[in-house]
Amino acid sequence: MNPRIVAVAGPLKDSTFALPESGRLSIGRDSGNILPIADPSVSRQHCVIDAEAGQFTIRDLDSRNGTLVNNNPVHDHVLSHNDQIGIGDSLFVFLSEETDANILPGQVEFDDASLARSTVRLRPADVVYLQPDKILSELPTTSRLARNLSALLKISRVVHSIRDLQALQAELLSLTFEVAPAERGAILLNGSPTGEFASVYARHRLAGDARPVRVSRTIARQVVEQGVSILGSDVVGSGEFNAVESLITSQVRSLLCVPLTVFDKVIGCIYLDSLNPVARFDEEHLQLVTAIAGISAVALENARQLEWLQEENERLTAEINLEHSMIGDSTKMKEVYRNLSRVAPAESTVLISGESGTGKELAARAIHRNSNRAGKPFVAINCAAIAETLLESELFGHEKGAFTGAIAQKKGKLEIANGGVVFLDEIGELAPAMQSKLLRVIQERELERVGSTRPIPVDIRLIAATNKNLAEAVKTGEFRQDLYYRLNVVAITMPALRERKEDIPLLANYFITKHAPRCAVKPKPLSPEARACLMNYDWPGNVRELENAMERALVMSSADKILPEDLPEAVLERATPVGMEAARYHAALKDVKRQLILTALSETHGNFTEAAKSLGLHPNYLHRLIRNLDLRAELKAGGRKA
Repeated sequence: MNPRIVAVAGPLKDSTFALPESGRLSIGRDSGNILPIADPSVSRQHCVIDAEAGQFTIRDLDSRNGTLVNNNPVHDHVLSHNDQIGIGDSLFVFLSEETDANILPGQVEFDDASLARSTVRLRPADVVYLQPDKILSELPTTSRLARNLSALLKISRVVHSIRDLQALQAELLSLTFEVAPAERGAILLNGSPTGEFASVYARHRLAGDARPVRVSRTIARQVVEQGVSILGSDVVGSGEFNAVESLITSQVRSLLCVPLTVFDKVIGCIYLDSLNPVARFDEEHLQLVTAIAGISAVALENARQLEWLQEENERLTAEINLEHSMIGDSTKMKEVYRNLSRVAPAESTVLISGESGTGKELAARAIHRNSNRAGKPFVAINCAAIAETLLESELFGHEKGAFTGAIAQKKGKLEIANGGVVFLDEIGELAPAMQSKLLRVIQERELERVGSTRPIPVDIRLIAATNKNLAEAVKTGEFRQDLYYRLNVVAITMPALRERKEDIPLLANYFITKHAPRCAVKPKPLSPEARACLMNYDWPGNVRELENAMERALVMSSADKILPEDLPEAVLERATPVGMEAARYHAALKDVKRQLILTALSETHGNFTEAAKSLGLHPNYLHRLIRNLDLRAELKAGGRKA
């Protein structure tokens, strides 16, 4: 026998108290009791348990709230195994027998016995309490409370059966209009990083009214930020809303706005208003709509999360299915992949902008590879690499004898690409005359060879790329405005490497693996110091410069890993990364360069052209050294502009 009481509720929950085989256990709020309970509902000397000859009797000491055994008030009661003892807010279980210690609370034990014939089966559709119309029929038809309860039950059933956010909001407002005299309503949900509402759904009570619903941002924001409902039964007469200009100009007579709260967090609000001076909101409408918000808030949040998950799934699927040769997992590159996956299936002209070396042609090839023209030609033309006199013949082709040296007919690149994609790199370098002819090809989808007057139809998709700001070139007259608008149908910007530095280690390892066979060496890992130097550099030449740096490092490296001294001078000229100590040689070399530049500028009184000449450098290279060595601040302090 192991007599004891176990607290299952109250301040002493989960505690076990052994009972003496003989004697008395006093229980009460006073600390002098053997079992004190810190609970105001317990008397100072509440009750005692007397043990005698293996029998345990509980006696109430005329306590204020009484002592309960199995929910019945007692004065003297002999306890039996598993009796429940209620003392104030505490509940104890009396145990006199051993129990299986391995049984855990909450365990489930299944019984496979068959059901008795007398078992009643009930479908959810037949449950009376889930049928608002039946409930309403059982109550007086004039009871407003009955109608409200019926409406709440109906809303509760509906909102938890709709997954689509748009459909859920539409149905919720429709049901709200049935119980509240609102002419207009809106559901506003938070989530935008700018502080604006991320999701807005609004409608008029009359289904055919297509006018926009005007919502007071002041009222909605106040409700969301403070988490309190606002009722304005007489907006015009109260004077409290005179400062809210939108309400006055819209002639709103009454309004109601309640917060949508999920787990103590306000996720948005339900906004209702009316222009009718007779039909006004009252406190009962406030209570009802607040209850509607409480019922529907979780459903709205779940629908919104489901919508986001579906969009995210589509985005990730598009990224996975996009075939490309680009390297990078940064946020910037994921955005590029997402844009490319959307653009590729279309036939729209694409303008890819970005600095030199950012991979504009790789992006163009990814568009071609994932388009309906993937099996057709991809023809790349660098407008800056072909002489202006030859570019027309290169693009449009020529007839035999069209000019000196034209000994045979030749098809141009645009004609060769028929059915496929033409990639015009450095489109900003195109001469004005060629811009005009290219515009005609885009508009008419036909071309004429040099020396011919016969138009040739072509079916091509045009992708252009530039490292220039074409919008500025249009303003200065260097680029045709009409051609710019024809090219800039869909714009994609390739990020500079300095904008996605988290991709540098990934790119560096890729280039090491790629160039190791060419350099007749095994791929080598980057040392932590070399990686820090790569991350510390701005890479004005972008990915192309990084690729060249990795190839050089493989050639120059004599250790089993790539060290800082294997990297180009430009990379090492940058300030030493935080937490890394520079090699004495490189630190001394940087100091010498700094001193030479400062001395030359001092001797030429800040004339950069003369300083570069005295150092035997090109002025552009001098500016690059100043940038890499972080001399701008020092020169500015000395009154010289870098």
